[in-house]
Amino acid sequence: MYDGVIEIDCVAWPCRIGVGCLSPTPMAALENRGVRIEVLGPLRVVTDDRSVGVGGVRSRALLIRLALDAGRVVSARTLVESVWPEEVPAHPDAALHSLVARLRRTLPESATLFAETAGYRLDVPGDAVDALHFELLAEEGRRALGAGHHGAAQELLTEALGLWRGEALVDVVHLPFAAVVAARLDDLRLGAMEDRIEALLSGSSPERALLVVELNQLIAANPLRERLRSLLIRALAASGRQTEALSAYEDYRVVLAEHLGADPGHELRELHLRMLRGDAEWSHVRGNLRAPLTSFVGREADRSEVGRRFLDNRLVTLVGPGGVGKTRLATATGATLDIPVWLVELVPMTRPDDVPRAVVAALGLRDSADATSSLVETLADCETAVILDGCEHVVAAAAQLAAELLGRCPRLRILATSREPLGITGEMLFPVAPLEVVPAAQLFAERARAVRPDFVPTGDVDRICRRLDCLPLAIELAAVRLRSMSIETLATRLDDRFRLLTGGSRTAPARHRTLRAVVEWSWDLLTGTERAAAERAAAFPGSFCGEAAEYVGITADALHALVDKSLLEYAEGRYRMLDTIREFGVEQLTVTGRLDAARTTHAGYYLELAERAEPHLRGFGQLPWLTRLAAERDNMNVALAFAVDGGDTDTAIRLGAALGQFWTVHGDHAEATGKLREVVSMPGPQPTELRLRATAAYLLNATFAGSLSTAAATVERPGAADEPTAAFISALLALATGRTDDGLATLEPHLKHPDPWTRGMLSFARSLLHGAAGRGDDGRRDISAAVEGFRGCGERWALSLSLMSLASALITAGDTAEGLTTLDEAESLSRELGTHDGQQAWLAMVRIDAGDIATARKQLSEVLTRATAPHEIILARISLADLARHDGDLAEAKRHLGYAADAADPPERALYAAGAGYLATATGDFTAAATYLGEARGIASTLPDMPMLAHVAVGMADLAHRRGEPGRASEILGVAHALRGGPNSGNPDVTRLTDALQGYRDDYQRGCGLDSASALAEIQSYRPRS
Repeated sequence: MYDGVIEIDCVAWPCRIGVGCLSPTPMAALENRGVRIEVLGPLRVVTDDRSVGVGGVRSRALLIRLALDAGRVVSARTLVESVWPEEVPAHPDAALHSLVARLRRTLPESATLFAETAGYRLDVPGDAVDALHFELLAEEGRRALGAGHHGAAQELLTEALGLWRGEALVDVVHLPFAAVVAARLDDLRLGAMEDRIEALLSGSSPERALLVVELNQLIAANPLRERLRSLLIRALAASGRQTEALSAYEDYRVVLAEHLGADPGHELRELHLRMLRGDAEWSHVRGNLRAPLTSFVGREADRSEVGRRFLDNRLVTLVGPGGVGKTRLATATGATLDIPVWLVELVPMTRPDDVPRAVVAALGLRDSADATSSLVETLADCETAVILDGCEHVVAAAAQLAAELLGRCPRLRILATSREPLGITGEMLFPVAPLEVVPAAQLFAERARAVRPDFVPTGDVDRICRRLDCLPLAIELAAVRLRSMSIETLATRLDDRFRLLTGGSRTAPARHRTLRAVVEWSWDLLTGTERAAAERAAAFPGSFCGEAAEYVGITADALHALVDKSLLEYAEGRYRMLDTIREFGVEQLTVTGRLDAARTTHAGYYLELAERAEPHLRGFGQLPWLTRLAAERDNMNVALAFAVDGGDTDTAIRLGAALGQFWTVHGDHAEATGKLREVVSMPGPQPTELRLRATAAYLLNATFAGSLSTAAATVERPGAADEPTAAFISALLALATGRTDDGLATLEPHLKHPDPWTRGMLSFARSLLHGAAGRGDDGRRDISAAVEGFRGCGERWALSLSLMSLASALITAGDTAEGLTTLDEAESLSRELGTHDGQQAWLAMVRIDAGDIATARKQLSEVLTRATAPHEIILARISLADLARHDGDLAEAKRHLGYAADAADPPERALYAAGAGYLATATGDFTAAATYLGEARGIASTLPDMPMLAHVAVGMADLAHRRGEPGRASEILGVAHALRGGPNSGNPDVTRLTDALQGYRDDYQRGCGLDSASALAEIQSYRPRS
């Protein structure tokens, strides 16, 4: 027992910590506004958004006890008994004084602890203590609720409950004073939760649908609390779940009887009676929508949009192909409505008069001879919604019933799902498209984990979803297959998707249990003419235009019908059949033996289109024709593959000749090389003008792809080069074999050809030959002539390419300003053509040579962000590694090079090996540097690629310099000049070495003075000193 001098106890404990404690003096309120003391969870003292640590159990107990009476004097007796409840110190005054002193040193200035005559006072406002603030807010919320201000009550109570961070007074709950207060605060918290739920139920908050889950959790912890049971019953009834509400009452009655031998209270019994009578004002929401068994994925925005349209239109029809998720979207939308929603499943109906009877049955009405009249009588004054699900096979009857009900029941709304519109006045269509790839993959992963809880998504998931058109039903059927096969096996077996994707839910309609059944259902609803049109449309692997459809025999009426019935999608003037439906159509063509005929007709159209487009691709009409052919790319590729696989040499050669320019301008050069290799390898008469044009395109793309030597080995040299195309082929073959003078001689008679495009291409080929021979000045003259020719005919792509080459040549020669101006024009053209992204890495490399590092770095970063082609990313990584090396960040350089280590194509591998050699030199690993640079030299010699050999030579000069051979280094740097035909003085490595080797200019001039053959021999023979 405490026997100290101070006996005055200003606050008898336990007191009501309530509103009276929350009225600090005005001065205190002003002075202490910056401190917060939080006890609803682990103790925290916060000032100026900074936490202040309070050490020691007794210090925390003292602070908490004072905070609970913030602004009021707490007697010394009370404080001692609170802090030392079991063993009071021998000198309690001194012990308390010492503890107060320690606490004062801990607290911020804004929380002053005063010694008063009667005890101690913590000078902070009451609302600075979260427990006191909570009580005030909870009390105000309760008063607002009693006054019918539900919105205000909800805000106050939500704020109050938000102050809790965990168990109240958890630091000192073992002390008697704290245990009593904590229990009381917990009870107040539960009451505030109940008040908040009451406010939500009484108002119109959208959170009402979530209350059932919250209430069930609270009841699990407080099974005998009657108010919670009452709120749960009201929440269930307000959600239209009357049966569950009645069951909840019965569950509580049984619990009370078993535990207390009592009955529910009077108010709850009255509530039960009103529910049974159906006269409770909050139980008006009714319907028959069932709770979903699986998550709703990827359609949240669609659900909101359908709900919005449904508010403005009394008839909304969700249209889309089978398996796209129309039913799920409709029921998910219905679940958000504040009116009764009735789902009517029309799939089992087979006769027109079955449709109104199905609605009668769904609403639980008594069957009658005139079902429609019965529905009108029941729904005439009801604000309700009906979902007519699966109307396509009874579309006329569904349309008739919808028109009748909407016309005679002004408060009725109908949400229909169908593979084709109902086609009545007032109908608002909402096309339901397949999912995007990301939500489709999420759906697959969720359904996969349902059958394999350990499933971890891989890159195969995206590929599977794309192959299945991102159709939700197909994805769900595929995910189920993971019960018996790996994701990798599933991905490889989708070519036979109709046999693979079976075994859907046993409770699903028969038409949704297999993928074949889904498509067959739609196919069987077509007329004979529509079915024939759908089969012809299946021959198109990609989207197609109306002109193509007409060519293969699909009429405009048939196109319209197939779009209406969701067999075709229509957007931006083009039609597209989902791959799943297309494969079914191809299967039908195969069964009937009409597949080859359909593909022949398809190929005929695209051959005619390609030959019509080809002249325009070389002139001022290039842009619109590039855009048109780009849209037909998939169709063109399939037409060519059909001709090649079928041995149709004539069609294959004609397509190759017509599309060679398109593939060169608008495609991946390695891919174009592969296609054209197949074309020129077709048997047939040689040479013809068409075959020569295809061969020229083949060799040109192989040049850009770095595989000219390989391609040249598969091509015979034309017997005579008396035509420009044959001369162009001969020149590229000469380039591949190093016979540059022979190539130049072949081109000479045609350089004044009257056609500017032909002159431009021949001059471009000539510039390649001069470049390979190391004759920079001649090469610049040739590429200037090419620029002039392409300007004259309006061919933007070749002009852009030539300007890039000219810019590189000017920069190499030291004319950096003019080179950058030329490069800017080339970039402008490439952006106009849409080929800029694919050329950015190369453009950045040119800018590095010009010393324009900032722009180059920006372009390379954009490549990593936007590029998809592996070779573009590899080039960007190698260049970024060079820039990091120039900055002295060798670790970052190594990181970038690591991404390019698997480069396989010769030009990319040579660049990688050279970059790795430069980096090894910078790190002092001279042995590795010599190995990498030797590899790069070998590849560049084989190509042959003089600029690349010059790049390797600079690396070898750097290595020689680092190894203490400055004279030899300067000579090799001069050899690099000779190989490229210019100093390339803007390149950072060249600049650095030139500055370092100023005293060895004679050695540089000796290397620089070599002719190209001697320079090549010199660099090939150089071996770094070991």
